[in-house]
Amino acid sequence: MTGFAGFPLASLDFYEDLEADNSKAFWIAHKDTYARAVKEPMTALIAELESGFGAGKIFRPYRDVRFSKDKSPYKTAQGAVVGAAQNVGWYVQIGAAGLYVGGGFYQGSPAQLTLLRATIDDDVRGPELAAILAKLTKAGFTVGGEKLKTTPKGYGADHPRIDLLRHKSLTCGKEFGAPAWLDTPRAAEEIRTAWETTRPLIEWLAAVVGGGSPSW
Repeated sequence: MTGFAGFPLASLDFYEDLEADNSKAFWIAHKDTYARAVKEPMTALIAELESGFGAGKIFRPYRDVRFSKDKSPYKTAQGAVVGAAQNVGWYVQIGAAGLYVGGGFYQGSPAQLTLLRATIDDDVRGPELAAILAKLTKAGFTVGGEKLKTTPKGYGADHPRIDLLRHKSLTCGKEFGAPAWLDTPRAAEEIRTAWETTRPLIEWLAAVVGGGSPSW
């Protein structure tokens, strides 16, 4: 495998076509395109970023449809993650809409969620997180993650950080789309810079809910 040279525009075209025809027949007919334009560049990217962030994992392209009403067999984007702690890490994705880069806390255990909310409630650590997210938002990142529609048990609706307390997962990411550098080696440096920008969030989350090896 050669070094990372960027994501070819064929990767975006592949996922645009897959969204229109998410079938085994399409996949078999275009499997070589997936390997060349998606899997190989993503594998090379994660290898290149390992020295600064750690070993990564590339997600399988197949959907788990056992308990889903949507029986489409294939994911419509290729993601990869580098774990910093259990259920905490950096994320990168390529799909029809282009490049997405971010990270955060995802699919945590009830015990981790309890720790997260207790720390957000703390009058020292909670404002730390709010300040980190405010800085990331100013830098063009979007705060996301699954949230409760109601107030979590044990916290008042008038809590100064009630919006953060509603989070069941907490992520922060940026949509890059398809910039001119996407299909060049510069893409690795842009992703590295974005991950470094989110490092304060990742380290804060890892310190709070970490404990155990990174897992995804």
